Amino acid sequence: MLRKLPILIFAAGGLLAADDGSRDAGSWNKASAAAYLDARATWWIGWPSAARGNETFCISCHTALPYALSRAALRESMGDKAPTGIERQLLDNVAKRVSLWEEIQPYYSDAKNGAPKTLESRGTESVLNALILATYDARTGKLSATAKRALDSMWAEQPKTGDTAGVIPWLQFHNAPWEGDSQFFGNTLAALAAGSAPGNYRSTPEIQEHLKLLREYLVREQASQKLIDRMMLLWACSKLPGWLPAKQMDAIRDAAFAQQQPDGGFSLSTLVGDWRRKDKTPLETKSDGYATGVVAFTLLEAGVKRDEPRMQKALAWLEKNQEAEGRWLAYSLNKQRDLASDAGKFMSDAATAYAVLALTRPN
Repeated sequence: MLRKLPILIFAAGGLLAADDGSRDAGSWNKASAAAYLDARATWWIGWPSAARGNETFCISCHTALPYALSRAALRESMGDKAPTGIERQLLDNVAKRVSLWEEIQPYYSDAKNGAPKTLESRGTESVLNALILATYDARTGKLSATAKRALDSMWAEQPKTGDTAGVIPWLQFHNAPWEGDSQFFGNTLAALAAGSAPGNYRSTPEIQEHLKLLREYLVREQASQKLIDRMMLLWACSKLPGWLPAKQMDAIRDAAFAQQQPDGGFSLSTLVGDWRRKDKTPLETKSDGYATGVVAFTLLEAGVKRDEPRMQKALAWLEKNQEAEGRWLAYSLNKQRDLASDAGKFMSDAATAYAVLALTRPN
């Protein structure tokens, strides 16, 4: 199931990508970031624990989804237009599960994992599938039949009445930042999928009630959410003009900048409220690649200019803090982990993807 990895070389400092000269003086190395992301996506695709039915694999919020969202931007910034083989494998996997949606088993089920995991799993996967396919289609300007089907499946998971009206179910495993108290986060991704879909999809009559319910939920609940999740709402609202009043968008921006550290970076520990690790160890408080990447990228998407002084500091932090192996470090919110282990790299997988999105985004 594994595909060949990109050509790598070993050096005293660890695993390095062969440098193709893409590093600017005093800047970051695109080739090593690409090599790191490709290697980690390849590992995930072949990891037995990621395997699911019908010879497919699940899309993780820490490795596979960030890879899908960032890899095209990175290769395009390097002058490569065609998807990599690993991108193609991931997209084919998503398309297969979308085509088999009515018969394929969910990522997690009530029978194996306890209720309501089937419901949560269907909702979560439907959002991830729709977001990945809509994001890729946005680069071509045409919504594919497969992406449209994925979006239809996503809306089918949205309750229309009752206390949960508008809220697409999301997996809860008590693991932050994506599977803890993360229902809001998951629904920002649903909004992002709808807003990213090309062909003026967001204006089609048949989804207006879905969008209305989703917007009502997100706007109503946003003020009480963790700041890291409000950043994701800011990203979604950049694709859905008018969803959030300008004053509320400014409030999120100001709240984010208020958490900027003296070195220019951001720490995820300051963006998640009173979250505590399961092993009782203290959260890492120094600047990390995930928080800095997410904040910088979402603020850029929301209209902050690259030459804004605080943004300059954030981007400078990202440029200066890429590791030799191509990644940016980030730290688990759930337990203290060995950062050299595969599980210990999960947060860095996401950090690297968002750092890439921030650094490659045009002004």
